[in-house]
Amino acid sequence: MTVAVLGTGLIGGSIGLALTKAGITVHGFDVQPVVAERACEMGAIESVARSVAEAVAGADVVIVAVPVGRVAELVIAALDAGAPAVTDVGSVKAAVLDAVKTARPEHAGRFVGGHPMAGSEQDGLDGADADLFAGATWVLTPTADTDPDAHTAVRGVIGRLGAEVIEIPPKQHDALVAVVSHVPQLAATTLMNVATTTGDEHALLMRLAAGGFRDMTRIAAGHPGIWPDICVANRAAILHALDAYRSSLDSVRAWVDAGDGEALLEALERGRRARRNLPSVARVRGPLAELRVPVPDRPAVLAEVTTMAGRLGVNIVDIEIAHSIEGDGGVLVLVVPVDGADAFDTALTDSGYHVSRSDMT
Repeated sequence: MTVAVLGTGLIGGSIGLALTKAGITVHGFDVQPVVAERACEMGAIESVARSVAEAVAGADVVIVAVPVGRVAELVIAALDAGAPAVTDVGSVKAAVLDAVKTARPEHAGRFVGGHPMAGSEQDGLDGADADLFAGATWVLTPTADTDPDAHTAVRGVIGRLGAEVIEIPPKQHDALVAVVSHVPQLAATTLMNVATTTGDEHALLMRLAAGGFRDMTRIAAGHPGIWPDICVANRAAILHALDAYRSSLDSVRAWVDAGDGEALLEALERGRRARRNLPSVARVRGPLAELRVPVPDRPAVLAEVTTMAGRLGVNIVDIEIAHSIEGDGGVLVLVVPVDGADAFDTALTDSGYHVSRSDMT
């Protein structure tokens, strides 16, 4: 397999290091050739392409790893160059997909939006790490128009990075990420800015900054240049999440003002319970089950099944399409943890699929 990475900074460099470590040939392109040359020197890519078309030539999958504001442009360039499957790493999905579909409706099915929920406070290649995605969640956002072969190819490559793949619709992704990523960044930055506007007390305040403050503001140290584009591209979802956050802060302010200890304690306990229930980022371990699902040859059937798994929180450890020699359709062979197999089996059956299950030893 050959993969082309367009953009060889922090994420692109980490992807290159991980895929190279897995024995996959990686070619790279960057608008700053000196960056791509350095990525090559450190072993993240095998060769440096001088254009998108050169990078894409012969690639099975193309990964666009540039800031959100440039993703659609490079996805379109990769599709125009004949890439059979293209994905990206941007944290906004619906706006990018809409732009690609508008510009290249006949090729947009070969684009499968992606977003790794992993990163680093370091900038550029200095933060690149072959293990950055190990155990991390990687979101894919296939739609009814997604080409099944492109979808399968992208999933296969992401799986080689050590990430846990989940699949959800683009707009749902944007709404959820606004809450868990975009608003936290803005909140951390705002709190840090409040702390730095205390005049003569600033130095003393920083000396008093304990673990809680440092934990809450850690992400404010990240590269600021990517965030304006993200906020513009995901404007509606971010505004909705900010409004909800502001409303909750207003309630907390009112309780503090009124000295309502009971309401404050209830809110604090609710937050504590929710925080403790956050899932671990550890890779799925333990027994697995194989589900064999006959599927018709129709658009979006693969996306329908994998998105169902994403909604249920079921990790698809492995996936294979066994094509039927006679007639239309084939069989999806899905390997999932036993813990989620019952719920997934039931959901598939309720949706009209016939499922054969065998537990793996």
